[in-house]
Amino acid sequence: MLLLLAGCKVGRFVIYNFADTNDHRKFPSRALDRSPDPWHYPIDLEGPAPRWATTDGERVTFEQFLEEHRTVAFLVVYRDTIRYEHYFDGYDSATVHTSFSVAKSVTSMLIGCAIADGYIRSVDQPVTDFLPEMMDKGWDRVTLEQVLQMTSGMDFQESYTNPFGTAATFYYGRRLRQSTVKLGLEREPGTGWDYDSGNTQLLGLVLEQSFRMAGDSALTITEYLQRKLWTPLGMEFPASWSIDRRKGGIEKTFCCLNTPARDFAKLGSLYLHEGRWQGQQLVPSEWVERSTRVDSSAGSAWWYQYQWWLPDKRGTFMAEGILGQYIYVDPAREVVIVRLGRKPGNADWVQVFRGVAALYGEAFDGGRQEP
Repeated sequence: MLLLLAGCKVGRFVIYNFADTNDHRKFPSRALDRSPDPWHYPIDLEGPAPRWATTDGERVTFEQFLEEHRTVAFLVVYRDTIRYEHYFDGYDSATVHTSFSVAKSVTSMLIGCAIADGYIRSVDQPVTDFLPEMMDKGWDRVTLEQVLQMTSGMDFQESYTNPFGTAATFYYGRRLRQSTVKLGLEREPGTGWDYDSGNTQLLGLVLEQSFRMAGDSALTITEYLQRKLWTPLGMEFPASWSIDRRKGGIEKTFCCLNTPARDFAKLGSLYLHEGRWQGQQLVPSEWVERSTRVDSSAGSAWWYQYQWWLPDKRGTFMAEGILGQYIYVDPAREVVIVRLGRKPGNADWVQVFRGVAALYGEAFDGGRQEP
């Protein structure tokens, strides 16, 4: 009976129940190799650090607060130096952790790279330039920018508790391409914002198809990430991107990039430096700026831009996953924070990040530096 259940999407939902931090072990994946020339953050744990926090009206150490709120990794990078690093529950600096929706922001990075490389002409192109089979469902009226902004009007059920819902089909299913091209529209594109993971998986299909249209039919999304970001950033640890099926699968671009905390931090550091790293412009600076500026035009939500969350209007931005995975970036204070957890833990993490970033921003003087 267990084998029969494992063979279908609903069965896998029942067996695995809900998403957890070990999901990278449950799905097939493509490997991301550590860089042949890894770059290591300098580590300086002396000086200012968060010491105390208040939980349920009680003053506790910051480490106790993190542990009580189901954190497994908390990392603070200030001016490209690790200033605070703690792990819990058996995790360490090399432990792989799944990103969940943090992967959405990485997918956006790759779309920016693909435009710079000429695979995609512009965000104004309709989806059907790449996926003409979606023409009959109205996707010729939807631009890539609307998909990036989640203003496409997609008909998608973003439910994590319904085994028959669209999200379960995407997360546990083994036919992502077929499931994605079947998606329809429930409202006019560009008239409102809805957080739908199907948008990001659609970006994955567009990215994959753009390779094929350019004659790079064997290039996978994982290989493109390796080439464009993973190797140049000097990633330290082996990582992976989960796919829907072992043979001929496609990356789950909406959820499932898997890597340890320090390498997640490098993705934040890259955007803090406007897409530039070690003298190379890895992501176009214009793309970074567009992805992190407040914009509420054409139905978009000011707090969500090009697959990045904007927690306020003063320049901070972050990637976020369902169980409390975060890459938080405060460019003004030159701070990147990574929090990974088994659950969000009923904490206001944005407020925590603001306090930690302020601590470092106020404790040190000096100008911004090139990484």
